[in-house]
Amino acid sequence: AAFRVHHERRDMNPASVNAEAAASTTAAMSTDHQAVTLELAKKESAEHLNQAMLELFAFMRNRPLIVKAYALGNPNAPKVGGKNVKVVHFVRHGQGFHNLLADLATQDGRKWEQYSKSKSNPYVMPEILDAPLTDKGRQQALLLQPKVQSFVGQPEMVVVSSQCRAIQTGLLAFDHLVGKVPFIANEDVRECTGVHTCDKRRPKSLQEKEFPMVDFSQIESEEDGLFLDDRRESKKEVGERIYKFLSWMYDRSETHIGVASHSGWLMAVFNGVVECDESLKSWFQTGEMRSVVLEFVKSDDSN
Repeated sequence: AAFRVHHERRDMNPASVNAEAAASTTAAMSTDHQAVTLELAKKESAEHLNQAMLELFAFMRNRPLIVKAYALGNPNAPKVGGKNVKVVHFVRHGQGFHNLLADLATQDGRKWEQYSKSKSNPYVMPEILDAPLTDKGRQQALLLQPKVQSFVGQPEMVVVSSQCRAIQTGLLAFDHLVGKVPFIANEDVRECTGVHTCDKRRPKSLQEKEFPMVDFSQIESEEDGLFLDDRRESKKEVGERIYKFLSWMYDRSETHIGVASHSGWLMAVFNGVVECDESLKSWFQTGEMRSVVLEFVKSDDSN
């Protein structure tokens, strides 16, 4: 069963506080990315940066809504406010069980063809359908809390992928906002899908039961209608989902927003859809947050 987020509050005596502080220190040490994780990330990042990504970027330049991204604090960023300029905190989910299995397989020297149904591919194991967070992944998400709480402009809305690991990460990283601002599940924010079992969504009713603090009203189907058993989504298909999400966000009144998503989706955002400098284009590690200013520009020839 996927991890359930609890939000009970309780008074703690000094001994408990000291014990929790010690546990937090140990947890922080355990959230570091191991060499095998970084090596696998380098490999998977290279697989995403292909000709199809270049073609997606060129295709998106002809859309009526152009989106530009600037690192938060960049002096060249436009002033935040109104409909056209928003602050968005993009978060990749913490380590999921599928990430752990891939690390272990790589560590053992196993090789597999990406997006294949081969038995050597850890991402197609039936046991990791809609893979939840490991304990390390939960700790990675918790480590984001102080940073999130320090923002002068607090998120007015948190959007999460419809998949377990991103929902859990969003609820943990933005925990202090649960019950105060909308937490909305959005299918357009989910990982590039197809073939890999870890990227197939559980039934909507199960997500609603386990995460009652999240609004799933935008999820139209009970079963996963996006998952393709025989092929991976194309870059253009993923790009269309991203464009649809950015257009939806553009029309929202909120100017400070949190988004919990996935590595492949985030790579497509910053390399295939939005315009940004090289510093924002790198691979997101598990539990990483990248805060940006998004400028939405309607082209003159929009119709």
